[in-house]
This record gives sequence, structure tokens and C-alpha cells, in this order.
Amino acid sequence: MDEFLPVMIIGAVIGVFSLLFIVAYILLQRSKPTDFDRHMKDGEIIGRLMVYAKPYWKQFVLVFFVMLFSIVYDLVSPLLVGHIEKTVAGEFALSYLYSIVAVYVGILLVSVICTYLQSMILQKTGQKILSALRQDLFVHIEKLSHAQLNNIPVGKLVTRVANDTNAISYLFTNVLVTLLKNTLVIFGVLGAMLLLNYALTLMVLCFVPVLVLCTAIFRKFSRTVHRNVSNATTDINTFLSENLSGMKITQIFNREEQKHSEFLERSQRHLRARYGRMFVFSVFRPTVYLLNISCVLCLLYVGARGYIKDTTFLGQTVDSAIVVSFYMYISRFFNPIQALAEQFDALQKSFASAEKIFTVMDMVPEVVDEEDAIELETMEGRIEFKDVWFSYKPGEWVLKGVSFVVEPNQTVAFVGATGSGKTTILSLICRNYDIQKGQILIDGIDIRKIKISSLRRHFGQMLQDVFLFSGTIRSNILLGLADVTDEQVMESCRYVNADSFINRMEKGLDEEVRERGNNFSSGQRQLLSFARTILHAPSVMILDEATANIDTETEVLIQDSLEKMKNIGTMLIVAHRLSTIQHADNIILLSEGQILEQGNHQQLLQLHGRYYQLYTLQFQKNQLQNN
Repeated sequence: MDEFLPVMIIGAVIGVFSLLFIVAYILLQRSKPTDFDRHMKDGEIIGRLMVYAKPYWKQFVLVFFVMLFSIVYDLVSPLLVGHIEKTVAGEFALSYLYSIVAVYVGILLVSVICTYLQSMILQKTGQKILSALRQDLFVHIEKLSHAQLNNIPVGKLVTRVANDTNAISYLFTNVLVTLLKNTLVIFGVLGAMLLLNYALTLMVLCFVPVLVLCTAIFRKFSRTVHRNVSNATTDINTFLSENLSGMKITQIFNREEQKHSEFLERSQRHLRARYGRMFVFSVFRPTVYLLNISCVLCLLYVGARGYIKDTTFLGQTVDSAIVVSFYMYISRFFNPIQALAEQFDALQKSFASAEKIFTVMDMVPEVVDEEDAIELETMEGRIEFKDVWFSYKPGEWVLKGVSFVVEPNQTVAFVGATGSGKTTILSLICRNYDIQKGQILIDGIDIRKIKISSLRRHFGQMLQDVFLFSGTIRSNILLGLADVTDEQVMESCRYVNADSFINRMEKGLDEEVRERGNNFSSGQRQLLSFARTILHAPSVMILDEATANIDTETEVLIQDSLEKMKNIGTMLIVAHRLSTIQHADNIILLSEGQILEQGNHQQLLQLHGRYYQLYTLQFQKNQLQNN
């Protein structure tokens, strides 16, 4: 009994660790569930990711066979080393030793070459899968409605498209194949050990149940901490995206310390999440190493007894060659499991990222084409609202039974207080949102019967907040439009008098546009927006406070351009400056989502109603400013 005391001590230590893991697992199961526990299962995530891997199944099959060759080294090398030990201990022949070493080196070279080929194939394939996934995600985001995009922080979407897809790329290029390889190595090593000495193999297998238990418990903890890290990372990216864009406001109001405090709080949350992941991983890997060392100690104890005392273990003799081979096999058995810990860490990170991506991709676009939607080749520009009701939030009506008609080539202006529904009407015409009640007709066709891309192709929108992309003046005016010459671009610029400042620039159309056009004035950005719209030749022009940020001098420059635009097609204008819409064919005055008055400028003045009051106030204000 005393001779097995060391083995019993090792078993007791392992038993205590197992009990601690079980208690920790039970406590985690009883803790209050988080939102993470209600998300996708690993099987569902893998199934959806395999859709992207399916087109490259031939490459993965090739990698599988290459991997089998590389595994041969892990299985055969311990036998060769054991055979070398036996050769050295027995009748030594140098030539025979050289031949065994040559075989060992040959197998090693084959393994190295196979590993290289495997890595190259996987990297190329993984990048193709990453590109396809990223493209699908970006295209899906483009299909989301304005309401959905307003509810998702930009930083979160950036994280999904950039960071999370990279984590999934690592899944295909490394994690899955390494998991498969290590699994094959584990079973291959077990088979080789059974053939070599089943008694010692049974001893090794005594450690497997504890190993499986530790892995199962680690899986539960790892999944939670990885999602904590992912959420904390997204939170930081969202905060940075918003606050770096608004840094000027922060500086103007001297709120740097407040924003720094908020950023520090998020950074600390991210740090705690990463510490949590490090702690879980730092417990699991040493545990696997403890099992590895315990198994080796048992092997050496049993081997030493058999070799020195010339006895057997469970009916089988243990000699020095078997001890050497088993020592290497135990390392081959536990090292993949220890590597699985690292791969499992990356696997859970990839699953957490994939879950975030699929959450976005599972968002059903609220504004979509109907099955029988048609292409609208041409548009005359007749627009009709029939008893239209609309709300951004249920029960809070922004438009209440609005009805009006815009005839082709008419210029119609919408005026009213902030929140009266002016901009909403323009958004509904382009189907940025869908109405709840009523009907909107374009040339007598319900806009829901027209394909969204076809509908928007006929509209040219010039907004108050002009967005310019990083690039050049030319690229911002073209926006990807093909088969357009520089002369045509400049013609559109001359049409809206944008050439007046473009010609003064050193590089002309090739002048650099920095992020959001910050190196241009508000008036210049607006003129570029006008030129961009003119070049795309829309049937209906929409100006939503498009002259609000233009100074008086610039406004005079574009007055004749606005007159020219009226000849292009139907024009819809939202303006607070009533002086800019006096020549409109029809002016619609909105109040609290309803039409209060409508008619041309002279007709509305004669009513002496709300429009008359607004015009009189603005006229008096302008008189005071001029004096």
C-alpha cells in the first residue's frame, strides 16, 4: 500500500482542484443570468459561418490532407526516439543509428513543409471569407432604414465591420484548423500509446475525466468574459466615434475634464473585462499543465519501479524505451490540450464577434421593396399626398391627415415652425421612412409599388447639413458616377457658381477634401452639394434648408441658379427665409403636422393669416438689420 502512496497524493491534489472547479461552476450557474446567456448557441454560429466557408471546401479538404502528413511527425517521432534509446542501450551500431536519425529528420522536414503549405492556403482562403462577410455586412447596413440607423451608434457599426470581422478571419485561418489538428493528434497519440503499452495508457486515461471537467467549466466562464470584453470594446469605440467628431463642442464649452472622466470610466470597465478574461485563462492553462506534470510523475514512478525492480505493471513489462516514448507521447497528448485552451480562448472571441455581426445582419430592414415593385424609367414629377399620417414613435403623430398635390415642374415650398413636419414630408417622398396611414403617389403610382433604388434615382436632395467625403472635389461631385468628363463636372459647377472658388484653388477639381469637408466653408460645401445634385440630373429637386448656412453674398450668387433649377423639373423647398420662396408656385404652411394655409406668396399675404405674420416679422427684422 505504501508504494502507491505518491500516486494517491497526486490523485488527492487533483481531486481537490476538481472540487473547486465544480463549486465555481455551480456558483456561476446560480448567478443572475445576463443578456449574454440569451444569445446564439455555438452550433448556430458555426452553421452560419460555414455558409461563407462552403465555396472554399476544396481548399479546406486540401488543408485536411496536408495536415494529416504534418501529424505523422507527432505520432512517429516518439517511437523513433524510443527506438534510438533502445539501440543505444543494446547492441550499438552507428550506421543503424544514422539511418534512424535520417528517417527522423525526413519526417520532420515533411512536417515543416506541410505546415507551411497549410498556413499559406488558410491565410488566402481566410482573407477571401473575411472579404465576403465584410461585404455582406456593409451591404446589409446600407439597406437599413433611416430610423434603424438613427438607433445604432456609428462606433458600434464600425466595430462590427472592422474589428469583429477580423476576429472571424482568425477563426478560419487558424482556430478551426488548429482545433481539428489538435483533436486528431490527441486521438492519434492515444492510439499509438494503446498499441505500445495499454497498461500505461490506462494510467494516462485516468486523468482525462478531470481534464474534460476542467474544459467544460472553462468553456462556461470563457464565453461570459469574452462577451464582456467585446461589449466593453464596442462601448469605447462608440464613445470615441461620437466624441472625437464633437471635440470642437467639448473645447468650446470647456468640458474636457468631464469627457476625460467619462472616457476613463469606460476604459476602466474595459480593463476589468480584460482582467476577467486573463484570470479565467490563467487558471485553466496552469490546471492543464498540472495534470500534464502529474501524469509524467506517475509514469516515471511506475517506470522506475518496473525498470529497477524488474517487475511488471498490470501484466506488461515497462522498459527504458517505453518510458522514453511514453514521456514524449504524454507531452504530445497534453500539449495539444494546453494549446486548445489558447485556441478555445480565440474561438470564444470569434464566436462573440460573430454573434455581434449576425445580430446586425438579423435586423430586418423596415423599408423594403414589395414583391411586385416596378422600375420607374422616367418621372414627370407629379407628387400627391392622400390623407397621410406618420409618426416616428407610436401614438406621437408628426403628420396628421396631410393632403396636397405637386404638379410636374412646379416649385412648391414648405414653411412652418420647427417640428411642424416639413422635413418629414421630404423624407417620406424618398421613402426614407414608410407612412402608417394614407398614400403617397408619384405620377399616379403608389411609391411602395416602386423599387426604392429606382425611386431615389430620380430625386436630387440638397440638405442643410452637407456631408462631404474624404477625397477630392471631383470625387465628391461624381460620387462614383461613371462616363463623366471634367468639362461636364465643371459645367455643373458653373451652373451653381461653384466654379468661382474652385478656379481659385491650386489643384482645381483635384483639391483635397478632408474629413467631412472641414477645409471648406459652409457656403462652399453647400455649393458643391448643388453641383453634385445638378450633375446627377434628377427629375425632382429637394432643398431642405439648403440656403440656411450660406452667407448673403453667396446667396445672391445662387439665386439665378435656383431659377435655372426650376427648369430641370419639380422642385420642393423647405426654407425659413421666406424671401427665398416668394416666387414659388405654391407655398404650404404647416403647423403641428397639419396644413394650415397654402397658395402662392401673394395669395397668402392677402389672407392676413399665419404666413402674413411670419413674413411681416422677417421683413421688419431685415429692415432693422439693414438700418
